[in-house]
Amino acid sequence: MNTTNTYQVKGMHCASCASNIERTVKKIAGVENISVNNGTENAKITFDSKMTSPEIINQNLEPLGYSLVIQTAEEMGTTIIAHAGHLELNQSKSEKLAEIAVMKKGVFGALPIAGISIFIMAWEILGSYQLVTPMSLTIYEFFHHLLPIFATYIFITIGKPYLLGVYRFFRYGSANMDSLIGLGTSVAFIYSFIVSAFEEVLAPYLSAQYNFYDVTIVVITFIALGKYLEAKSKLKTGDAIEKLLGLQAKTALVIRDGKEIEITIEAVILGDLIVVKPGQKISVDGVVVEGSSYVDESMITGEPVPVEKTINAQVVAGTINTTGTFNFRATKVGSETLLSHIIKMVEEAQGSKAPIQALADKISTVFVPTVLVIAIISFGFWMYFGLPVFGFPKALSFALTSFVGILVIACPCALGLATPTAIIVGVGKGAKEGVLVKDAATLETLHKANVVVVDKTGTITKGKPTITKVQVLGDKNEQEIIGILATLESKSEHPIAYAIVNYAKEKNIALTTPSNFEIVKGKGLKGTIGDTEYFVGNLKIISDLNISYDTQSLEEETKQGRTPVLLATKNTLLGVVFVADPIKPEAIETVKALHKLKKTVVMLTGDNKNTAEYIAKIVGIDQVFAEVMPADKLNIIKDLQAKGNIVVMVGDGINDAPALAQADVGVAMGTGTDVAIESAGITLLGGDISKLVKAVKLSKITMNGIKQNLFWAFLYNIIGIPLAGGLFYPIFGWLLSPVFAGFAMAMSSVSVVSNSLRIKAMKL
Repeated sequence: MNTTNTYQVKGMHCASCASNIERTVKKIAGVENISVNNGTENAKITFDSKMTSPEIINQNLEPLGYSLVIQTAEEMGTTIIAHAGHLELNQSKSEKLAEIAVMKKGVFGALPIAGISIFIMAWEILGSYQLVTPMSLTIYEFFHHLLPIFATYIFITIGKPYLLGVYRFFRYGSANMDSLIGLGTSVAFIYSFIVSAFEEVLAPYLSAQYNFYDVTIVVITFIALGKYLEAKSKLKTGDAIEKLLGLQAKTALVIRDGKEIEITIEAVILGDLIVVKPGQKISVDGVVVEGSSYVDESMITGEPVPVEKTINAQVVAGTINTTGTFNFRATKVGSETLLSHIIKMVEEAQGSKAPIQALADKISTVFVPTVLVIAIISFGFWMYFGLPVFGFPKALSFALTSFVGILVIACPCALGLATPTAIIVGVGKGAKEGVLVKDAATLETLHKANVVVVDKTGTITKGKPTITKVQVLGDKNEQEIIGILATLESKSEHPIAYAIVNYAKEKNIALTTPSNFEIVKGKGLKGTIGDTEYFVGNLKIISDLNISYDTQSLEEETKQGRTPVLLATKNTLLGVVFVADPIKPEAIETVKALHKLKKTVVMLTGDNKNTAEYIAKIVGIDQVFAEVMPADKLNIIKDLQAKGNIVVMVGDGINDAPALAQADVGVAMGTGTDVAIESAGITLLGGDISKLVKAVKLSKITMNGIKQNLFWAFLYNIIGIPLAGGLFYPIFGWLLSPVFAGFAMAMSSVSVVSNSLRIKAMKL
């Protein structure tokens, strides 16, 4: 039986680490698939639980320096299994903070030593150009003996992860960023130690002047500093999840055995009667059964105005009661609440990979061995061509400088962080704006789309139609017609059905129970009341019955945006009810904004053609397909795609499921508690169509951030590797010092993460 789980991964900090983990785990029998995300430091693994387990996977990973964080059932608890993912996030952050504290201690302990080394380097360089007084022999001798001590301390303590990287490279053939840094600094340190320890013996061949103690000290310190700053910055990219977790109530006031008792949120069960007082957070999803109040639902809908809640109104976990006290019945608890769904969706989206990352993944897989080859070739080149020109000591110094510089600057960290950090920040920003993104691929595709297809009811219109006119045609009066219609429509879930049933309730018209009820797809419904079979629906259902009707009066009404609902028996048309669904105020501005973004807007609806065209004209929609059935919507999407269009479909996420699945990007209108998260790539919370524009802008901003990150990541290596290798030395006399290489490498990762964090501040 296949199981899919997401695990935090310890010991991972670069793109090569991610590649090593994926390559190792894929070889394990029973593992179907694995996707490792360097940005979130987690691995999503699908495996056959009969053939393997997380413990077996760890046995393969631990020798390479990695391990999955596995929670036992006891740790997760029997009552909080639904929240295990959230608990893991909190544990992960706690562990990460502890790890950062250790890094900080090491870095700040090494910085003074690095400062002294840089001071000595600067003094020697400036002294050689007569810009400062050259170092006296006494001072030179002092530092000559001090630097090896400093270098040994830094090399063994702060450089320990890199030494382990070298060991694992030679022991298991697994190379990553640590391997590159470790090889470079080890060669620099060992060479320096040999020439200083055997200075007199090697004097005819090598000069102690050409040592790399300062390189060992400063490179390791710079890289450790860069990793520390990177870790701190990456922690900020997860702010969205942390804030969502902060919305959860910690306790709930429930009524049990007639008494109010306060319990933890994990102990709430379905059916519990929960009391909510002013200022309290609502603990779980439910339905109001007593009292009334106004609830701040801005975390779900984005609307700042509190919403009135009376009996039978739905309430959502994480929202805040503002005024009165009310009781509600728990209908969804644990992982089933809307807030839990949102947190899970954001977490999964942040951990997913965008297609654009495939290039970086492919490069990272071969990057480390390629760099090692380039470094060795560069070393050999300098020794072969430099020996007759510079002599052995200087040629060897240049060769080592080149070798170490290439290994240090070529670290693929920035490349590995380019995509995931931008995705994490982008998805988090979207969640704050009420735009839930299902995966990174969706976010990448959205801004490329040139056609936006929208459903009418519930998307362009409010989806809460009201009766505007009743036309009596047969032998029954208006009250009887409404009674029959409402009785039949009470079995339907269509928005128009609700309008008719509510109208009957307002008129105090009694309803009966129909028999032989049946939905007629795309046309209406039918059912039997008493001994009579009735048909309700659009003109298609009347046409099937071969009942004639004067369509002129019907067209006059439909031109005004009113939808006709016809009631008939097998032989006679009894009456027509006209229903109007008001246009959402934000729909017109949304379509205008989409046009500015150069998107063609198409409307699909099963409604009457005249009604559809009337609404489309008001809103400014470019093209209308009316009177279409669900299968027709699917075919229209296919036809648009066949013409080379990238299509976005916006619908309610349930009735439009086939079209949403077919479109390049499916966008579901989430109306608070009824969020069709699984139906589409993007969900707009609160059913607000204007958030579609924000989603498109978010897609563009995030992808621009990724492209900028990749550009800078590639640029560092495209310029840095040849510079470190000495390609520009014959022309300009440029040879990159490993010290500057270390600084550049460290700052490349920090700059990529910082650029991703800019997305937070951008306006949608």
